[in-house]
Amino acid sequence: MPTTTKAATARLVNYPLMLGAMALMSVFFISIRIWQQMFAWSAGLDSTTPEFHSHWMGLLYLEFALEGIAAVSIWGWLWRTRDKNLASVTPDVELRRYMRLISWLMVYVFAVYWAEFFAEQDATWHQTVVRDTEFTPSHIVLFFGAMPVFIIIGVGSYLYAHTRIPQFARGHSVPFLIAVAGPFLMLPNVGFNEWGHTFWIMEEIFSAPLHAGFVIFGWAALCLGGILMQGIPRIVELAYGEAARAARAAG
Repeated sequence: MPTTTKAATARLVNYPLMLGAMALMSVFFISIRIWQQMFAWSAGLDSTTPEFHSHWMGLLYLEFALEGIAAVSIWGWLWRTRDKNLASVTPDVELRRYMRLISWLMVYVFAVYWAEFFAEQDATWHQTVVRDTEFTPSHIVLFFGAMPVFIIIGVGSYLYAHTRIPQFARGHSVPFLIAVAGPFLMLPNVGFNEWGHTFWIMEEIFSAPLHAGFVIFGWAALCLGGILMQGIPRIVELAYGEAARAARAAG
């Protein structure tokens, strides 16, 4: 991947791509929320009915397909277009890549927010409805929709940093690994959660130890601050260097 192509004209932050990703994500989740509003009560209370399978299992299979395509496409593209000559990255290109990494992290946080939104919704569903399957209208959206979305983006942000920024390519950033792997582990924790709900009635006791995994792994996202602490000194160094270069060129 070339390190200087369009360096002089490219923006530090690709706002259309970042805001477009957030907008696309919002359209996706708002559409699903409207679907819930329309069919959760009328077709989502009895998992043995044909209506449940057509409205909710169909949505589940659609999520699996879309998320599989998205993961393969995004991760595959990031790996195929990786910079194989990071030693020759110029300061302006490196600075731009740091800014775009921050954009990746902002989209990641936005995706986690949507997951938290549906997590709160799931809590109210538990307290309202006696479920007969783990594939409830709220679980299908939260566990198999929102969580995989932020996992895809989180792993994508890590791949971006590891394949394009020299500082992160030299090794594995511990804060970055925790910030991505922690929330990722919320998904396998779903299996433990469902096992526990099978044996104990915890619909109204959300402080139960069974749910601690979601809290602990969710807190791992706080390590995003550690990523910034690792990168900011280099960003400042590059910014001052670019400012000095621009001053010399102007003078």
